[in-house]
Amino acid sequence: MANQTPSTARAPTAAKPLNWDTLITLVGAAILVGTELIGVAWAAGWALGGILQLPRILSVGVEILGGIVGLVLVYYFVRAALRHEPLRG
Repeated sequence: MANQTPSTARAPTAAKPLNWDTLITLVGAAILVGTELIGVAWAAGWALGGILQLPRILSVGVEILGGIVGLVLVYYFVRAALRHEPLRG
């Protein structure tokens, strides 16, 4: 920033107000979609463990892996939602 002149330096802009309607909608959708994704992923892990007749510890490991996959999918869902519906403005 030392090489920038005052005309090229970015001036701090006032923060836009928080859009509460968008925030409430996004939180509600994240809870709904997140519950479904994590539940389906966890149940799929349980079903695979049962179908493949895995030992209990491996079955729990597959369930945990399914839960982690569900959390990752929720993260990407929220990122995509924020890209299309910004919280500010």
